[in-house]
Amino acid sequence: MRKAIWILAVGTLLVTGSALADEPAAPVAPPVKKVHGAKYGSAGCGLGSMIISSGGIVQIFAATTNGTSANQTFAITSGTSNCDDTDAGGGSARVFVQANRVALAKDISRGSGETIDDLAVIAGCGDPKAVGTTLQHNFKTIFPNASVSSDQVTDSILTTLKSEASLACSSVDG
Repeated sequence: MRKAIWILAVGTLLVTGSALADEPAAPVAPPVKKVHGAKYGSAGCGLGSMIISSGGIVQIFAATTNGTSANQTFAITSGTSNCDDTDAGGGSARVFVQANRVALAKDISRGSGETIDDLAVIAGCGDPKAVGTTLQHNFKTIFPNASVSSDQVTDSILTTLKSEASLACSSVDG
């Protein structure tokens, strides 16, 4: 009886496996866009990215692995488990500016603040205080009116950082 159940189970797997393999599956999610040569998908770096390297819906399993193994924070801090990508680049500065537009507007109007300090680090600038002063002097250009779009604000900030040679911002792509 056990042998018959076993044969039936294996036979069912073989039949359904070959039946499902006939048609290629439609993509469930768009391919994961790798940023700055990152070796991981949307789940981030960590043990999950080492075990599951493909993109799409399987990134859920990579994220679950990262969460249940509780190693992602250590990996990011220590630069292990695929978390060694330290080249932030201009794309990161662009994302940071767009995500922190309101806080940046307040800090730029003052000429200093945490978001300016963080932007200076992400953009690879030498002196956060000089970045704050430069952005403050260009406040009217960066924020010409209340209805200016996020893209225009971002472009103005990045152009200012890139064009001001004294800031020495090495990771800004205009």
